[in-house]
Amino acid sequence: MGDTLAWRSFSYWMRRYRHTWRGTIVISVANPFLFLLAMGAGLGGLVDQNHSAYLHGIPYLDFFAPGLLAAAAMQTAVTESARPVHTAGQPSGSYRAAAATPLRPDDIFAGHLLFIAFRIAISAAAFVLVMALFGIPGSALLLVPAALLTGLAFAVPIAAWAVGVDRPAKLNAFFRFVVMPLYMFSGTFFPTSQLPAWLRPVVELSPLWHGVALCRTIALGTGTPYVHVVYLAVLAALGVLAGRRRYRRHLHA
Repeated sequence: MGDTLAWRSFSYWMRRYRHTWRGTIVISVANPFLFLLAMGAGLGGLVDQNHSAYLHGIPYLDFFAPGLLAAAAMQTAVTESARPVHTAGQPSGSYRAAAATPLRPDDIFAGHLLFIAFRIAISAAAFVLVMALFGIPGSALLLVPAALLTGLAFAVPIAAWAVGVDRPAKLNAFFRFVVMPLYMFSGTFFPTSQLPAWLRPVVELSPLWHGVALCRTIALGTGTPYVHVVYLAVLAALGVLAGRRRYRRHLHA
């Protein structure tokens, strides 16, 4: 019964998505294309000419693209889980209306997470398609799940937090002081070995660093991905536990 009710919650978000899907698909394709063209193919040509020792002979485009895939998954996750969850959890939001039906807070939470996972997955698939057009190595069968796991490691804990946020300013501060620094310094654009020695251990605790490393490992066939998979999966699982508790508390209030 619970699975059926969660599916109803998911269906609600899918019905909303029918009005906006064309724009999001265009963005999901155009953004990676322009980024890879400008940063990977354009700037990458200059980096490759100087034979950076930090890249160990890997073309910059091949290095950059998997990292940007992980960063894009994080951005999609934050976009879909922060403000939408906060808005839905307000007194006049859709969560409150759903809570007045047979749907339980767990069903509302699970259904929304299913939709967020769907959005991360289709955005990642579009990104991997663009990577293939650029001739960047990597298996779509593995890169898409890796990006999805990276996104969920952000989306689930953020949703658990955002449902109880009282002011939108906190969401803006989170994006400015947490998401953007992670985007810039988690190894997406350059190897973290170039960072100061004191900062590297801090960066390597972040989920985006693990997501970047996971996608890059799969794309380039270097190292083993298991540590990154476990780290991200544990973070998402902890988010589920926290989310179930916080959704019950705030939707029953």
